[in-house]
Amino acid sequence: MADGKERLRSACGAGLGLLFMAALCQRLAGFWPGSPWMIAPLGASAVLVFAVPAGPMAQPWAVVGGNTLSALVGTALAMTGLDPLVAGPAAVCLAIAAMLGTRSLHPPGGAVALTAVLTHAAAWRFPLFPVMVNSLLLVLAGMAYNTLTGRPYPHPQGKAKPSASPKRGEASTPDALGEVLRRYNQVLDVSRDDLEALMHETERLAYRRRLGELRCDQIMSRQPVTVQFGTPLQDAWELLNRHSIKALPVVDQYQHLMGIVTRADFLRHAGLDAHEAVASRLRQLLRATPGLTSDKAEVVGQIMTRQVRVASAQRSLLELVPLFTDSGHHHIPIVGEGRKLVGIITQSDFLKAWSRAVQDGWQ
Repeated sequence: MADGKERLRSACGAGLGLLFMAALCQRLAGFWPGSPWMIAPLGASAVLVFAVPAGPMAQPWAVVGGNTLSALVGTALAMTGLDPLVAGPAAVCLAIAAMLGTRSLHPPGGAVALTAVLTHAAAWRFPLFPVMVNSLLLVLAGMAYNTLTGRPYPHPQGKAKPSASPKRGEASTPDALGEVLRRYNQVLDVSRDDLEALMHETERLAYRRRLGELRCDQIMSRQPVTVQFGTPLQDAWELLNRHSIKALPVVDQYQHLMGIVTRADFLRHAGLDAHEAVASRLRQLLRATPGLTSDKAEVVGQIMTRQVRVASAQRSLLELVPLFTDSGHHHIPIVGEGRKLVGIITQSDFLKAWSRAVQDGWQ
């Protein structure tokens, strides 16, 4: 629904546009003595041009072409001498057919055709002046006013963005939209491109709202596998493999988060830049060094990442999107009061939540 500012913009535009058109046409009327210099249906055209500038029926070709073609049809019927009782409805009928055939459907065109019959416009100058001249000047006024007030006119018809590849057995959005429009089989006062763009924007906003309603504690793993600072590297590596996970939060005896150790940490400390095989270097890292001293890391605390991005349990899931998509994080520990670990969210958890939001949107 248009707000007060938009309603004022539309009303003022229609008034100024008609004033511009009327002032010029009144002067031009001297070249066609006895001819009217403005017709009433142009008031309806002004409503479309200034209040619905994005609508297909308000575009320049629809205004000029639709009105002029309708005037030609109405004039032709007026010249036949038929009773207006018959000629009027016939003129509107044929005008609609002509506009649909030339993709220039413009509702005021029906009124233009009827006006030609009722005023006995039995002269071929009527479609030229005042109809075509009125329409052209109104369109020019609409181009200037709408553009200056932030409403592009003529309205650009952008190409639909390519959609993601549909799953087997499913139609893509453009294909589905085309099928729906074919079944609907009625004229819409909105272009297909704009309708498709509105659908995509509605879906995007709906997904954002559904994700925005989800909190971290609703999707997190509540009992993550953890290790402590002094856990031997061999034990930590076995935990990663046994549970098929990529990261282990490092906690103290009170479950306060101290850091996180990932497979990447192991590989980095194994020396990936060495010429020896990675497996050999990794075994060397995991092997405990006998004695009291060692020239390599022996426990988790020596290789863990200490600076960890965390989130609170009540935090909106939507706020984690930049962490997973832009910052390259794969695991986000969830902490409570005093940084006490209460869970963990992985990329898989996030994608599952996103998938559920999408599926709910189609139900």
